[in-house]
Amino acid sequence: MHADSKRLESVIEQGLARLGAESVSVDSWVRLARFIDRWSKRLNLTGHPDAESIAERLLLEAAALERALPPAAHIADLGSGAGIPGLPIALLRPQTQVWLIDSRERRHHFQRAAIRELGLENAEALRGRAEELEPRSSDGVISQAFAKPEQAVAWMLPWMAPTGWIALATNPDFPGLSHPELSEGELRAYAAPSGPDRAVWLARARPLRRN
Repeated sequence: MHADSKRLESVIEQGLARLGAESVSVDSWVRLARFIDRWSKRLNLTGHPDAESIAERLLLEAAALERALPPAAHIADLGSGAGIPGLPIALLRPQTQVWLIDSRERRHHFQRAAIRELGLENAEALRGRAEELEPRSSDGVISQAFAKPEQAVAWMLPWMAPTGWIALATNPDFPGLSHPELSEGELRAYAAPSGPDRAVWLARARPLRRN
């Protein structure tokens, strides 16, 4: 095996182990890192220069985010772009259906190709703007660098099931926000093995009041 391949595999294997995901197949993660790297050279999917940095800063950070999320049978990743965090979540949660939503044609084609490359039966790419597509009722809805928090929440709410949750990937100093349809949010910290500290703001639908 080439030294670069060994190093990439080692980075992913050790990173997943540190996140408590030792049972996950490393091969799919290596293939995804290389696939993103190849497509990025044509589409500028990410500013990371090679597969190893993509694994360290994108894939393992998405894996760390997944560890902080509640259970869900269906998750919608709005503004998915390079398939982050949706594709890593689909790898870590094979029983969860993950929808990748993006309006940009090239990124949509990349997502579809990545799903085929990995043989993911629990992921589907949807092309369109989140606020214009017909929403699919989702137990979890994720937004990462999608829009300003207030606007992101407005677009996320139609996708959230009545008993679901929304998750805004943000910074540890995020003050949170209030919305009449949401209960008080919770800020959960997470970090990739070699990445900076991050946080995700989680909120659930506010229970309906009974007369």
